[in-house]
Amino acid sequence: MKRFFTILICKILRWVGKLVGKGSSLPGKAALKLCPDILSRVKLPPYIIAVTGSNGKTSTVEMIAHLLTKNGKNVAWNKEGSNQIEGVTTLVLSNSTLGGKVKSDILLIESDERFARYTFRYIKPTHYVITNLYRDQLTRNGHPEWVYDALADSIHDGMQLILNADDPLVSHFGYGKKDVLWFGANELPTDTDRNTSVYNDGAYCPHCKQPMTYSTRHYNHIGHYQCTSCGYHRRDTDYTITSVDLDKGEMVIDGKNKITLALRSLYNMYNLLAAYTVGSVVGLDGQKIAEDLSDYVMKNGRVVSFSIGKREGTLLVSKHENSISYDQSMRIAAADKRGCDVMIIVDAISRKYFTGDVSWLWDIDFEMLQNENVHEIILAGTYCNDLAVRFSYTDIPEERIKIFKSIEDAYHYLDSDRSEYIYTITCFSDKGKFLSLL
Repeated sequence: MKRFFTILICKILRWVGKLVGKGSSLPGKAALKLCPDILSRVKLPPYIIAVTGSNGKTSTVEMIAHLLTKNGKNVAWNKEGSNQIEGVTTLVLSNSTLGGKVKSDILLIESDERFARYTFRYIKPTHYVITNLYRDQLTRNGHPEWVYDALADSIHDGMQLILNADDPLVSHFGYGKKDVLWFGANELPTDTDRNTSVYNDGAYCPHCKQPMTYSTRHYNHIGHYQCTSCGYHRRDTDYTITSVDLDKGEMVIDGKNKITLALRSLYNMYNLLAAYTVGSVVGLDGQKIAEDLSDYVMKNGRVVSFSIGKREGTLLVSKHENSISYDQSMRIAAADKRGCDVMIIVDAISRKYFTGDVSWLWDIDFEMLQNENVHEIILAGTYCNDLAVRFSYTDIPEERIKIFKSIEDAYHYLDSDRSEYIYTITCFSDKGKFLSLL
């Protein structure tokens, strides 16, 4: 009766929440108050696929859901992105019968990396995808190694780990384990032989803490690495990006299955590769997976096409206080050979707490915008002057940089007779402020 009553209350609260456009975590919170171990009382489907990591969780889960649904699977997943235990509880109970059985074939869970240990205390994923670990939201997450320790507590015997072999910290979760699938990229034309980012989180071996070397770097600390002290190294991959042509917008997996890219970004390719790997694990044909993922446009609002007057543009939404996320957005703009203007908005720092800390701006590789493809750079929002100070330490000429505290004034500046494509780069909180002007 306790299980029945708890599930019923959760379903009612979820129904009310949908009516008012809210409520993806509140029903689960109430359910956990009524029955703290409710997740252990539910009969789960044979496939429980979880995805976590610093970046790419939401996009990867959306692509996996798209892929599995298109191939006839009944999938329950947290579309709203509410990825802590309360949101996951809402997901599970909302998709259960009143008798406590999840109705879908596959339960697909996006999980916050810091709180996965609480969620997976009661639910044990059959397949556990870990995308990457980056420095992220300093005031909440500290250092990537701190997040690694928190995430390690969520890994239990019986899970099949699906790990990014090119991330040395993520790969360490598979150290000494047998049931691991590895995904990653071969050496690519865009690789470098040295670290070109502002900082180097791949400098030391995660196993013995001694200096680590790289034979090639895809970006930041993602690449092919080896520790000369203890022998820790990048593992051979089971699913591999074997070639990339960003000009054509194509990637090839395992030398045979080509995916055309809606977003020409190496960062996005890893999300696609993770989705491809999961599709293969559940028994889908590789060529069919590639066809279903080709030209897939995200529905989560992270990439939005727009126009200002006669000018076309793309809004790239980056994660708050996450330098890698901003780096990858700028990499897309810098690679656009058509020529472009880039607008960067920092009007809010966090969605969840008040902070005026802008130290993370100094971790962003703004230097990559010193590029012949990038013409004007527009800095906008409350923290435009903090941005301007950061840009003053680059070699980008001042005359190419325009500063507006008002996002609306910056918008009107872009509404001009210039023909350059526009990339607007900002965070979740500021995205709506820009889109409301269109």
